[in-house]
Amino acid sequence: MKKTNIYGSGDQRKVNPEWFTNKTWMKVLSNKIKSQDQDIYHVHFEKGSKTKLHWHNGNQVLIGIKGKGSLEIFKRYGTSKNNFTIKRIERITLNEGDILHIPEKTLHTHGSVDKKKIFSHIAINILPRKNAEYKTVWYESDFKSKVSKII
Repeated sequence: MKKTNIYGSGDQRKVNPEWFTNKTWMKVLSNKIKSQDQDIYHVHFEKGSKTKLHWHNGNQVLIGIKGKGSLEIFKRYGTSKNNFTIKRIERITLNEGDILHIPEKTLHTHGSVDKKKIFSHIAINILPRKNAEYKTVWYESDFKSKVSKII
């Protein structure tokens, strides 16, 4: 058993800036508690920042920690791997303390909704099967109707 605290520990992980719309950083918490079945991150979105459109090969759980955020779910249209049409089908507000489950292969984005305040959440990425690698596919899009490429 290992114990840690989300505010004082965790290895800061450099994030790929192409995966976010503004400044975002995260701490890796799973390494500190020696987690083997999931990756756990404390993700900080600066004012108005959010993820680019993406999906995961395993389930994900988000827990709102600070500020106000949102999760937007999209439906995909077309057969092209990296150039297709999208439509937002749901928007869910994330407040402090909210817990949300995102099923695997759900096309989505999440982050801050307030351009004046930060938002942070815990992201728990559940491995699709034992000893499998958790994968995320990232897309460049206009967040309204079109995906133009895989990032």
